[in-house]
Amino acid sequence: MASGAPRVFVSHLAGTAVFDPNGDQVGRVRDLVAMLRVGLKPPRLLGLVVEGVSRRRIFLPMTRVTGVESGQVITTGVVNMRRFEQRPTERLVLGELLDRRVQLVDGDEEVTVLDVAIVQLPARRDWEIDKVFVRKGKSGALRRRGETLTVEWSAVTGFSLEEHGQGAESLLATFEQLRPADLANALHHLTPKRRVEVAAALDDDRLADVLEELPDDDQVEILGKLKEERAADVLEAMDPDDAADLLSGLPEADKERLLELMRPDDAADVRRLLSYEERTAGGLMTTEPIVLRPDATVADALARVRQQDLSPALAAQVYVCRPPDETPTGKYLGMVHFQRLLRDPPFTLVSSLIDTDLPPLAPSTPLPALTSYLAAYNMVAAPVVDETGSLLGAVTVDDVLDHLLPEDWRETEFHEGEAGRGQ
Repeated sequence: MASGAPRVFVSHLAGTAVFDPNGDQVGRVRDLVAMLRVGLKPPRLLGLVVEGVSRRRIFLPMTRVTGVESGQVITTGVVNMRRFEQRPTERLVLGELLDRRVQLVDGDEEVTVLDVAIVQLPARRDWEIDKVFVRKGKSGALRRRGETLTVEWSAVTGFSLEEHGQGAESLLATFEQLRPADLANALHHLTPKRRVEVAAALDDDRLADVLEELPDDDQVEILGKLKEERAADVLEAMDPDDAADLLSGLPEADKERLLELMRPDDAADVRRLLSYEERTAGGLMTTEPIVLRPDATVADALARVRQQDLSPALAAQVYVCRPPDETPTGKYLGMVHFQRLLRDPPFTLVSSLIDTDLPPLAPSTPLPALTSYLAAYNMVAAPVVDETGSLLGAVTVDDVLDHLLPEDWRETEFHEGEAGRGQ
């Protein structure tokens, strides 16, 4: 940013694309790194945390930043691809400074930090945080009604103190458009304290989606910090197979207590999944595939496939069964792939389109055989049927991949690269 250019509020930088001098995208901004200074001196901005295509988070020094304009960050020179590690003297601006409760020096009134602004110092390549956007009034559900104002960094105090019960609304606003996997990645890189605070601020459905993408240790940590009634609500919002995987990592007493707090129907699905061996079709399946009766039409099937909360794998095909429609169903008749639904008139009965040549899986089918089945038939999901002919659920390719990859694959992805950081 050239001398005299306007300041930049950091919330506008979250997710901004970063380009090298050749115009190739290096990654996207996920946070900023600052170093607090003694007294009322504004913090020095050390650099950016940039997430590359592989999800590796690297440190980009501000001395390598030549431009912050038009919704993009331009760098100069070679970018060091070693993994970013936060040092004790550093603060993550988005992750740790936003939503803090601090005090105005003049009057000692407590305010909430909504955003901070950075500016490049004249005739230098150094950057610092010079402004703080705050809201007056007490924290809580109605605090958005409070007066907002922008003040100098020196006009507030309290950033150096560890805050208990720090909010997360402003931080979440910067990540509002992230996919669950990307938000999980951002959550994983926060401190344990902030991770729990941000998780507590998410609604049940969003938190459920994010938990499904987190490493096992983070899942257990977050769930353990929630009140039991809320933890049960979040488990209900998760896919039954993911909820079963999470509960299987808890002590037996904790698992049973949470199952008792869940709605009976949801708990029954999870208990059924927990009864199967983990690396089998029964242990991997979801109990919520698209089930249709024989007299349903193509139009009915397409309406179900269009449901927004379905994963692409589950939406790839429908399963035709006799009543009841909930798993375990009545007699399983066959399946119809999405492509076949698109080729026939809307009034066509799905029972006339079913593929009866594809054999269903038994719940005891081991993972290697399941993998071979999906590969041999070019399928992204497969029906699981018991010995009585009832559909129990469906196994999707994403759940199979989860168990084919090393157990710590999420950690490996989050932590890819060597330790340390180049300056």
